[in-house]
Amino acid sequence: MQDGTQTPQGQTAKRRQGEPAARLKRDRAIAVALSVALAVAGHAAQATPDAGSAVSAPPAQASAPAETRAVTNAVSVTGDNHVTTLSFTISRPVKARAFVMERPDRAVIELPAVNFQLPQGAGRHGKGLASSFRYGVFAPGKSRIVIDLAAPAAVTRVTSVQPDNALPRLEIDITRVDRAYFHKEARLAAGQGAGQAPPPAAVAPPDNADRRPVIVLDPGHGGLDNGAINSAGLVEKDIVLAFTQRLREHLEATGRYRVIMTREDDVFVSLGDRVRIAQQHRAALFLSVHADILRESPGVRGATIYTGSKLATDTESAQLADKENDADRAAGVTSQVDNDQVANILLDLTMRETRAFSNVLATRLVGGLSQVIRMNKNPHRSARFIVLTAPDTPSALLEIGYLSSTRDADLMNSPGWRDRTTAALAKAINQYFDGRRSMTAPGIIP
Repeated sequence: MQDGTQTPQGQTAKRRQGEPAARLKRDRAIAVALSVALAVAGHAAQATPDAGSAVSAPPAQASAPAETRAVTNAVSVTGDNHVTTLSFTISRPVKARAFVMERPDRAVIELPAVNFQLPQGAGRHGKGLASSFRYGVFAPGKSRIVIDLAAPAAVTRVTSVQPDNALPRLEIDITRVDRAYFHKEARLAAGQGAGQAPPPAAVAPPDNADRRPVIVLDPGHGGLDNGAINSAGLVEKDIVLAFTQRLREHLEATGRYRVIMTREDDVFVSLGDRVRIAQQHRAALFLSVHADILRESPGVRGATIYTGSKLATDTESAQLADKENDADRAAGVTSQVDNDQVANILLDLTMRETRAFSNVLATRLVGGLSQVIRMNKNPHRSARFIVLTAPDTPSALLEIGYLSSTRDADLMNSPGWRDRTTAALAKAINQYFDGRRSMTAPGIIP
């Protein structure tokens, strides 16, 4: 791993001489914008979408107080397949360190908390060795930039540069290396603990005096893991957070449940920690919420309920599970559970009442949602989802629609649709627990 100084490779690179006039002009122009962003960041950092608002603009990033964070609102990618440079204009210098990871090949830049105010779509398409990149909150007080590499490469320079009469820049050089060297660097980083998930947030001990069942709601993705993004710029992590927050309000209004969220705002939570939250709270139900995208079939619409299974019901479900199970890797985290482990857990679940309850839950959800929204032609499917592996918690994953469908995307971004759909979902959950009164089941029943 490297800190904020030049590595031996980087020290051999030619120093940049001077500053182009165009860059100086641009930097001076955005200085005012950045100072304004810093002034208002304290208010924006606490803004989250409420039940009466559309979520076309992403909620502000969580973690450190906004006034302590550097702000970046511009990035450029230059170079070729031998050396590529990412340059972020930033309000003040920051310290950074870098490491690389394999399967897939990535370069990870760790930063203190940074307020990313980059243009919509930034990072989706790269250049040279950087095929794409992501950025955002990783853990309290920490941000990350994760660069998808087009070929094995080393981070040969990562440092803040302070030009005369211009804003600082965070500059990252990545240089092509051979596979053997890349493998060695990735193994070295892994041995030093790079790629580990951030420490999970503290979980309050269960209140044994409160006999109400616990429902854990899991808004998918978060932080630097955006999930799906459609052509209009709607981001899955924002859509599902707003949806889940409204569902929590409906459930809590019944007084029947204690409702726990795996994330309350725009932060990264590893897949394993999502499952652990359900287990630590001895949840009676776990529901993960997502919004899929099918770029090849933009006409496909409707909601789908998934339950965990060793064997997927169809190819599309298997592909979706693989994509969702890669969420940790997208954030520069080593996956804590591999496919064989997931299969073994789900095979064990087939011998437990939990799997039967998950199927009953899915049936109730399909029945309730079909009264108010369009469902997929095959509304109940199964696949190997890591988040559905809590052995004693009936679990389901809800894809509320397809962001690739213009109609579905408009509806998911509508407060009215969100309220109607979550109300129907809460009613279906009530019916599920009502039905459990006459069934033998693990856990607490209302």
